[in-house]
Amino acid sequence: MRDTGRRSFIQGLAGVSAAGMLGAAWHVRAAQTQAWPARPIKLVVTFPPGGSSDIVARVLAPALAEKLGQSVVIDNKPGAGSSIGAQIVAHSANDGYTLLVSNSAALSIAPSLLQSPGYDPLRSFEHLAYIGAVPTVFAVHPSVPANSLSELVSWIKEQPAPVAFGSGGAASVGHLVGEQFAQTLKLSMEHVPYRGAGPMRADLLSGHIKLAIDALPQNIALHKQGRLKLLALTSPRRVAQAPAVPSVAELGLAQLVSENFVGISAPAGLPRALAERIASAVRQISARPEFAQTLEAQGFVTRDMESKAFTQLIADQHLAWGDIAKKTGAKL
Repeated sequence: MRDTGRRSFIQGLAGVSAAGMLGAAWHVRAAQTQAWPARPIKLVVTFPPGGSSDIVARVLAPALAEKLGQSVVIDNKPGAGSSIGAQIVAHSANDGYTLLVSNSAALSIAPSLLQSPGYDPLRSFEHLAYIGAVPTVFAVHPSVPANSLSELVSWIKEQPAPVAFGSGGAASVGHLVGEQFAQTLKLSMEHVPYRGAGPMRADLLSGHIKLAIDALPQNIALHKQGRLKLLALTSPRRVAQAPAVPSVAELGLAQLVSENFVGISAPAGLPRALAERIASAVRQISARPEFAQTLEAQGFVTRDMESKAFTQLIADQHLAWGDIAKKTGAKL
């Protein structure tokens, strides 16, 4: 009886001690959340400077810094189909100081092309705020004798060797759209992955490659200058920034419609109060007319979306792109 009583007493003390430790940890976490942000916030971009995610980060960072009263720094971590940057964020502390400029490549495509990406697109993150989408465009060098997508198809079929098409990198939306385009129309094409859209675009402008499937924003000015021809957008309809460029949907290729989203995500386990604060800040900034106008002028399509809907969008895209990756045999 005495031993039983002693064990019960010790177990009781252990329970009280554990509860006390948990309570203390909760109070420390709550205090840290209230004090946030006490140091600079890092925005991890999974592409090199000059890409769509980088453009959004550089427009968002100063506005977010002003709103939160703390510096916001951009950290470009490209590589492995955008999985390197995503993996860094997934394994960072969930304290609100490391955020991911999330996108379709990192969360919807790369996990389907890698055996061990090192993160799960849903379980490893809190998806906080959707910012907008970037239409992808079929762009060709002016020397290509094609002024429409159908003429491009005919030209590709006439070539004696596979036609190289460039993209901003393996596992990018441009990569998967190109593979699907080739498979759907039975075209002989070869993917050339670049380390970012900047180097790829330089080769396209010089004529080193003749075709690229790239994000629209960086190509609008080049199209207006006559340095590139834009033949079709992978959006469901035409966009105001390039009204003369048809969508693949109106050309009878609705299966090529794809949305390359950009948003803000954080490591899983971020305290709810902090998640709501960050999401609210980003959504409020996104709702500012000058913010939306800046991005839309560069080809982005912006819209408001709650965190739950944003998470569902990523889940749906992950399934869809995974299916396309299997059908096309795309690899990373």
